[in-house]
Amino acid sequence: KSDSDTYTCDIGDAQSRAKLVVKEIPVLFKRELRNEEAKEGKQVKLTCELSKPDTPVKWMKGDAVLYASEKYEFKQRGTVAELIIRDVKSIDA
Repeated sequence: KSDSDTYTCDIGDAQSRAKLVVKEIPVLFKRELRNEEAKEGKQVKLTCELSKPDTPVKWMKGDAVLYASEKYEFKQRGTVAELIIRDVKSIDA
């Protein structure tokens, strides 16, 4: 995408220009989230795999966006994104 721009061929007295538009490949799930069960007080890890490495991921619980905290930890390595939920309680279901 960052290669999108106008390019010029310059021969001194004349120029030729062309515009390059690079269309990004859509990001898809190679492996979707799976349902998990955990005992209260334990931690659980939710994992998904994307088709494109280092794609920004937004984790949500219902309609609420989650943020890193003592409760939630986010990890991302290449195409794999993980959410770790610590000290799970029944309200985390």
